[in-house]
Amino acid sequence: MVSGMSEMVVESVRVHMLSSQHVVILKEAERDRYLPIWIGPWEANAIAMKLQGVTPDRPLTHDLFSRTLDELGVTVRRIVVSDLSDETYRARLVLDLNGEAHEIDARPSDAIAIAIRVGVPIYATEAVLDRAGVVPETDEDEKLSVFREFVNSLNMDLDQGNSPFEGGNPTEGGPGEPSNRPD
Repeated sequence: MVSGMSEMVVESVRVHMLSSQHVVILKEAERDRYLPIWIGPWEANAIAMKLQGVTPDRPLTHDLFSRTLDELGVTVRRIVVSDLSDETYRARLVLDLNGEAHEIDARPSDAIAIAIRVGVPIYATEAVLDRAGVVPETDEDEKLSVFREFVNSLNMDLDQGNSPFEGGNPTEGGPGEPSNRPD
C-alpha cells in the first residue's frame, strides 16, 4: 500500500445509454468505493479489449508503447490517478529506469490501458477519491437505488450496437458529465 493512496481495480468499462459516452469504473480494492472516469471511445475500446483477452492483429498504441518501454529497459511500477482539476482527471505513470524513478503525466485512460497491459497496480489518491468517489450506502435497496440507477444506465457491452468508434472523441471528464476540454 502506498501512503495517501488506495489501490484500485478496473471494475468495468461501460457506455452510458442516454449520452453514448464511455466510462471506466475503478473500484477500490479494499472497500466498496468506486471512481467513474469518463473516457473517449478509442481508449474505452483499448481497455475493454485487453480485459476481455482480445488480441488485435496489429498492436494498438498502448501495446506499442508498453513494448517500447520494455525494449528500452524501462519498468512501469504503477499508475496513479493523481488529481481532479476543472472536472478533468490527471494521472501519472511511475516508471523505473536503471533504479531511478520517473513520473510521467498521462491521461487516466491511457495510464489504465498501459497498467492492464503490463500488470501493474492502479492507485488513486485519497484527495481524488474523497472528491469524486462513489460509496454505496449500507441500507440495501432504497439507499443503493441512486448508484444502481447510474450503473444500470450504462451499457456493459461495447461490441453490440454501441461501437466505441461512433461519435466524437471527448476528453476525460470529472465526476459529472463528460468534459470536452482538451488535455
